[in-house]
Amino acid sequence: MVATVRAFFVLSFFALFIGALWTWQQLQQPVGTDGDTLLFVVQAGETPGHVLHKLDADGHLHYGIPLRIWVRFQNTGSMQAGQYEIARGSSARELIDKLFAGSIAQRPFALIEGWNIRQLRDALRSEVRLRQETATLSDAELMARLGRPGMHPEGRFAPDTYFFAPYSSSDLELLGWALRAQEARLAEAWSSRAAGLPYTRSDELLVMASIVEKETGQAGERAEIAGVFVRRMQIGMRLQTDPTVIYGIGAGYDGNITRADLLRPTPYNTYTIDGLPPTPIAMPGKAALDAAAHPAAGNSLYFVGRGDGSHQFSATLSEHNAAVHEYQLRRRNDYHSAPKP
Repeated sequence: MVATVRAFFVLSFFALFIGALWTWQQLQQPVGTDGDTLLFVVQAGETPGHVLHKLDADGHLHYGIPLRIWVRFQNTGSMQAGQYEIARGSSARELIDKLFAGSIAQRPFALIEGWNIRQLRDALRSEVRLRQETATLSDAELMARLGRPGMHPEGRFAPDTYFFAPYSSSDLELLGWALRAQEARLAEAWSSRAAGLPYTRSDELLVMASIVEKETGQAGERAEIAGVFVRRMQIGMRLQTDPTVIYGIGAGYDGNITRADLLRPTPYNTYTIDGLPPTPIAMPGKAALDAAAHPAAGNSLYFVGRGDGSHQFSATLSEHNAAVHEYQLRRRNDYHSAPKP
């Protein structure tokens, strides 16, 4: 009898040892076959068992009995939906831990300085890994959903790179992040602005920053460009800046500004209106906001492109006309001069 009990315990211990070894071997098995990373999507309501079964069917791991028992004892609930990522060659244990932790892979989405709202919304629609909640909304409906009813959307989103959970995060969430970031940047620029600027409210600073953003991509020129426009406003001179005219033309802009375009009244044609246009014309970055809040001092009222991305600044119309002849008229016959005071 004693020998039988001893044999039973020996066999039981041996069986447990074999089972533990088998489980450990399956937990250590590498995931995937080739490439750098394995990406897979977990749908809403799926359990880890469902996901591992699909990965088994696709040949990424062997979901045998030991793993099934391990997963059942670990967790039987549903998982966080989204896209997961794991380095190929990682162990099944690492994969299971990632599933239970809900460690969804993050993906970047860049909002580019100088984009207008149409370009931003087109880019969001083309990002298939974002849940689309705004694609069919008008701009007004979009801003209402974001808690800013009646606000024009142009310029209200901070250019930056945002990270989202694929198939889990929505375009509305991402826009909310960008909206709050831009509001914080604008508040900081407004509170630290230089004295004597011709802005009556922070929205006007935002409009100016958007114009600066579209006028130059040269970091060292932003404050000087802002200084030119601020001085024009202070002496009652029209801004007469082409990017606002282009914005007023809208989707019909074909790459050329004609004389008729400059004479056609629109709320954004700064050749025909006084002061700033009614809204921003693009998304200004932080550097453009800083430039609008701290324009460079000086006496220049004009600038012209040199053809290399930089500009020549002038204080008088005669100096400006000479610069236009030097940098523009020698290469093109349709260039129009900057405004007369």
